[in-house]
Amino acid sequence: MSIDQQKLWFFEGGEVETFVVSTARAGRGCVQDSLRTPDGLHRVGEKFGDGAPAGMVFKARRATGRLASEWPTPEDNLITSRIFWLEGLEPGHNQGRDAADRVVDSRSRFVYIHGTNQHAMLGRPNSHGCVLMSDDDIIRLHPRVPVGTIVLIRD
Repeated sequence: MSIDQQKLWFFEGGEVETFVVSTARAGRGCVQDSLRTPDGLHRVGEKFGDGAPAGMVFKARRATGRLASEWPTPEDNLITSRIFWLEGLEPGHNQGRDAADRVVDSRSRFVYIHGTNQHAMLGRPNSHGCVLMSDDDIIRLHPRVPVGTIVLIRD
């Protein structure tokens, strides 16, 4: 995945698919509360949303029972449809704490790849640290991405 290009590439069986995404408005970074997208090597630690309808809104990784189209504040950047919860694989960079003892752990920062209700903003930085995808794209990828899948986030 490229922060600079706002694209995610999915490799499967010698084929490559390209998806338009949105990463953080604040740019790249791993420190907790920075609202930045962490770079480096990750893996999909957990998945959520299997079977949920497109546009289902999630809070704390649980379906709310309401679709984004029914949400009372549609301007909110919502977590919709499916979630891949990322775990950093680089101690001191995107896992655990850094040399200055700051939390840099992608999992404890709740960094996800997830669907969004703000499809018109895809291709431009628009998140608070997560990687946003269209509902259709994340739903298509969900069954094809097993837990443990490696994710590289780079400039």
